[in-house]
Amino acid sequence: MTEHADQGYLLDNRQSEAGIRFGALAELFDPVTFRHVDRLGIGPGMRCWEVGAGGPSVPLGLAERVGPGGAVLATDIDVSWTEKLTGGVIEVRAHDVAADPPPPGGFDLVHARLVLVHVPDRAEALRRMVQALRPGGWLLLEDADPALQPLLCPDESGPEQRLANRLRSGFRTLMAGRGADLGYGRTLPRVLREAGLDEVQADAYFPITSPACTVLEAATVRQIRGRLVAAGIATDEEVDQHLANVATGTLDLATAPLISAWGRRR
Repeated sequence: MTEHADQGYLLDNRQSEAGIRFGALAELFDPVTFRHVDRLGIGPGMRCWEVGAGGPSVPLGLAERVGPGGAVLATDIDVSWTEKLTGGVIEVRAHDVAADPPPPGGFDLVHARLVLVHVPDRAEALRRMVQALRPGGWLLLEDADPALQPLLCPDESGPEQRLANRLRSGFRTLMAGRGADLGYGRTLPRVLREAGLDEVQADAYFPITSPACTVLEAATVRQIRGRLVAAGIATDEEVDQHLANVATGTLDLATAPLISAWGRRR
């Protein structure tokens, strides 16, 4: 989740708010991720590569499934939030999925969540992930598609919601300026087929009004408030007002749809 943290990723995961964001993302999306992991039959003795791991929750969940006879490799450009996981079946390694050679050995599962949308050379990153699969191994990609649903508050019923949506629009403008593809999620089934994978399927998850959405929004805005102000998207006063509105817990906050797609190497 933090591939290209310095080169392209807008959110600096060296900031303390990053840990809060990882926790909220885990609460929102881990049930979705592991529903797919379990459906694909990932279990004891298998080898998994978690790309752009970011936080610890997915590597730990994979380790539970593969057991002592398996292996989980968690990689990221910035491993500060996962390095303490090293030991047992988990190995943590600094790695740039779009620039470094894929790890050797062949994997039963390669998984990346909220990674490729931020990687400028996403086609090369995808090629390297496919290359790392053993025959019969699964690639599971999960990426947001903000262009499908761009609003933080889909029910824009008052000034609080309008302010929230204006800040969210500005945030996504900043993301696009750093190479993020805000419509990438919807392309995942096609790009997996074009990569030569079989049994390609996909689905989408779209949370609204989860407490984790509120936590995620507050942490995200605190991380990027300086960029929002510097770009003229909002004043400091407007950012403070938005954070106060979020803290009430009465805004029906949403996230972009998370598209999950999977395919199998021949």
